[in-house]
Amino acid sequence: MAEEFNVLEHELVPEHHLLPEKEAEKVLKELKLTKDQLPKIRLADPCIRALDAIAGPVEEGMVVKVVRRSATSGISVCYRLVIRG
Repeated sequence: MAEEFNVLEHELVPEHHLLPEKEAEKVLKELKLTKDQLPKIRLADPCIRALDAIAGPVEEGMVVKVVRRSATSGISVCYRLVIRG
């Protein structure tokens, strides 16, 4: 039987981290944003499904931290709100 592929381990996929509620609230307060103002990411996204398998249940309304690393621009951090779909 074939081994299941973890999309989060692919070199072209940025790091995805599920934030605990307290940390998400702190980040949103620092950025002066509400959850609804964040870009969205669907529960059906392959990265979210992989996080669900690794970090435990991912639910609608949770915040995901995405860390992109680039040789030209360094480190870029953004946040996404998990939505249904």
